[in-house]
Amino acid sequence: MKLRSVLTALALVLGALFAPGVGVLTAAGEAHAVTKISHATATSMFRSSGITWSSSGGCSDRNNPTCTSFEQLNLATAQGAQTLRSASGCALNITGGTETGHASGTYSHWNGYKLDFGKATCVTNYVKNTFTYIGVRGDGAPQWRSGAGNVYADEGNHWDVTFYNCGGC
Repeated sequence: MKLRSVLTALALVLGALFAPGVGVLTAAGEAHAVTKISHATATSMFRSSGITWSSSGGCSDRNNPTCTSFEQLNLATAQGAQTLRSASGCALNITGGTETGHASGTYSHWNGYKLDFGKATCVTNYVKNTFTYIGVRGDGAPQWRSGAGNVYADEGNHWDVTFYNCGGC
């Protein structure tokens, strides 16, 4: 009887450690150590997946709010964009990255968790027909959550996406 109790307890602990959103393999629940990549690495990854990017300032300086920078982007965020591109089949254009000028917070653009994507019918239909509507954000933006836990907020002229993970890459 003791062995069975020990094995049951061990199974419960391991289950908790590896469950999405808890323990070692966290999802949307807790901040954890992430791999940061350079602007050059991100653009190479995006280019290889057919993802484009644009900047109102025509630049990539992280400290200029009119630029679109990927410096210090989380690897999982870049991979999440690649997953979105391949799963949706939609053309993606990134209009916001890690540059200054976005809202602050743990899961922010600056901290490498968010990308903005230009609004396009294909992406909008994919998000709304594939993911789960979860209500409006504090600023009134309607939100959808993917099966992987990433959150897509419709900010009117673009999608603001929080990548907690790579979306099943």
